[in-house]
Amino acid sequence: MNTADERHTSHVTSDLGRRVAARRTQLGLSREEVAERAGSAPGFITYVEERVPTPGVEFLVRLANALETTVQDLTGYRADLAPVGAAGHQARMEDVGEAECWELLDGHGVGRVAVEGRDGLAVFPVNYQIVDGEIVFATAEDSSLARASASGAEVAFEEDRLDEAFSQGWSVLVVGSVRTVSDENSVRRIKDAGPPEPWAGGGRDTLVTLTPRRVTGRRIRVPGAPGTRAGSADRGPSRT
Repeated sequence: MNTADERHTSHVTSDLGRRVAARRTQLGLSREEVAERAGSAPGFITYVEERVPTPGVEFLVRLANALETTVQDLTGYRADLAPVGAAGHQARMEDVGEAECWELLDGHGVGRVAVEGRDGLAVFPVNYQIVDGEIVFATAEDSSLARASASGAEVAFEEDRLDEAFSQGWSVLVVGSVRTVSDENSVRRIKDAGPPEPWAGGGRDTLVTLTPRRVTGRRIRVPGAPGTRAGSADRGPSRT
């Protein structure tokens, strides 16, 4: 293959392929391991990641199950979805232990903070990063979160993952006090770890940390849906 062909090939990878490759890397899985989980061939996983495939829904469900995620996340189709209208068949709610809660938070992402403001309780989305067992936010100097942190107030932070197609999902709740990070050593430590980048852009350079007092989680499982073994709501997610 000549250089021009190589350049062309590098630009035909689909969004699905990039998401599959990124999720596989995140889980530390090889293509062979994903293929075994999905009941497929390693060569087809390579094709999905490196070309522009049009796999059927049945394979996408198996692939999402193998990667411990949802079809919506793999395809990027999460916007403007109708909310879950009814409980899944034989749905079961269970508590999630603290150690797994931290695994689900995965070190960074987008969640919601509930904080008492000038006009009462408010809930708003925030980017976050986990550094040394604390949750870090970057906010504006005059924000409700910054004002709460100046007094060491207690706030609630929540993140969830919903699979609307299969009426299942999980949520993690962290409750604790917040404080403003001002000393140079702490600021440097957070910046070295990669501070959260606010969605709203610049002007939000006040670092706030949440020190957990309580970490709890809940999960709703539906037997046979991606992430569960068929036949029992009592069993955990398939992690072969």
